[in-house]
Amino acid sequence: MNYTTQCKKFEELSLIELYRILQLRNQVFYVEQHCDDLDLDDKDQQSLHLTIYDGDVLAGYARLLPPGLSYQEMSIGRVAVSASYRGRGLGRLMMEKSLEHLELSFGKGPIKISAQRYLEQFYGSLGFKTISEVYLEAGIEHIKMFRA
Repeated sequence: MNYTTQCKKFEELSLIELYRILQLRNQVFYVEQHCDDLDLDDKDQQSLHLTIYDGDVLAGYARLLPPGLSYQEMSIGRVAVSASYRGRGLGRLMMEKSLEHLELSFGKGPIKISAQRYLEQFYGSLGFKTISEVYLEAGIEHIKMFRA
């Protein structure tokens, strides 16, 4: 596959890009995972938005948060891969690009995430270590993970 990756500030997103991002987040978190938390949390405006396109189809997305917004450390959240693109290594590509863009934008430093528990091994393979007990977030088991 020949994917196109972009990382933009909120104000750089076109209306159609923002619509596609919100559409994908809605599909993954609300339709598929039945999350009961509000997606629009006023953090988008201060975050970077990493998108991976296959042509004009949004295949994957991640929100990159600066230090001090969700945690003292920088963070990655709202990671979503379109159902039709799962199982193709897109999640790994997206996380690798997220780590690159965090460093480019905010410098080297620790990263803290709230990960869905079933993805603990996946994030572990990217250098994240579990630092909390399991807790419920949006009705789904999560753990806090840290990458120095």
